[in-house]
Amino acid sequence: MNRSTFTALVGGVAGMLATKAYAADSAGSQATPPDAQRVAMVIYPGMTALDLIAPQLIFAALGNTDVQLVWKDRKTVLSDTGVPIVPTAAFDEVASGLTVLFVPGGGGRDVYPLMNDSKVVGFLQRVGPSADYVTSVCTGALFLGAAGLLRGYRATTHWVVHDLLATLGATPVSERVVVDRNRITGAGVTAGLDFGLRMAAKLRGDDYARLLQLMFEYDPQPPFHSGSEGKAGSKVDREARAAYAPLVASAKQNAAIARERLAL
Repeated sequence: MNRSTFTALVGGVAGMLATKAYAADSAGSQATPPDAQRVAMVIYPGMTALDLIAPQLIFAALGNTDVQLVWKDRKTVLSDTGVPIVPTAAFDEVASGLTVLFVPGGGGRDVYPLMNDSKVVGFLQRVGPSADYVTSVCTGALFLGAAGLLRGYRATTHWVVHDLLATLGATPVSERVVVDRNRITGAGVTAGLDFGLRMAAKLRGDDYARLLQLMFEYDPQPPFHSGSEGKAGSKVDREARAAYAPLVASAKQNAAIARERLAL
């Protein structure tokens, strides 16, 4: 990358970080250029905020993107840790032909029945087939699968429900980010940064993604080496599985319902 290209990239990224790209506020008041790439990021009660925030940061930094947070209506939803998030558009305000459809994961008590919620499934089935990229982080992949959007695709999700992808017609792959044609899925929670950078490379090229990685100082050096089952050890693994047991039971129950509904 030559000096002029680098300077242009830095200026573009800095400008986008300052102006939050073209995402409208909760009243939808900000004008969107007609040629902007459209990103719809589904939000819902009980979602995990970090699943959303890392990819949203990167989508907003791409420039010329209209990044919307979408839900059934425009009422504030609470994340699984109580962080309030305000939708910028309702499902029925989102037109088909998206550049990116994105679904985060969640750990709230009432999350997994949404896999069979008619409005959620209906929205995903309406806009998913025409989207350039159908994507997720963490258990967001289960929502995509429950809408029939991962059938015949390789995909990943949070390790504790990884096997449920097969129930929903996908081929589970144990990787941080899995790309299969236009389906791009990230593993659990913190994989959102890896996912976001992969999307930046898809939409703006490797050099732009490398620049974002440096600007956001993404150089992970975790204090412990327990971020995967293979590294955590059996004691930590058992404790984590015990903590997740109620959520996994709900995910399994709703995946079975979705499988029957999709006639898989």
